[in-house]
Amino acid sequence: MLLTTPFIFFSGFNALAVWPFIFLKERNLKNDPVLINHERIHLKQQREMLWIFFFLFYLVEFLAKIIIYKEPKLAYRNISFEREAYAMERDLNFTERKSKWSFVKYLYDG
Repeated sequence: MLLTTPFIFFSGFNALAVWPFIFLKERNLKNDPVLINHERIHLKQQREMLWIFFFLFYLVEFLAKIIIYKEPKLAYRNISFEREAYAMERDLNFTERKSKWSFVKYLYDG
């Protein structure tokens, strides 16, 4: 379900997936299939990790990446969930064939 609200976003972010919703900063973003697919990948990740574990893992990994990269934006881009979503966002059929725990291969750099 797509919802539009300008109130929950950090600078530089246009969308946020919190199962079962995709929150968009602006209504016109509903027409961006790559952005919507990126967020749908996150919804699938959240379902397979029972939602709360996704967010706990996301936070722990983000904090670890902050220590490694010492830069929040770089840390964010290197979270395994984000790496998978960015890598596959242009494949509009990815969520249909995504295997469980496929984000694990994005845990390590290289």
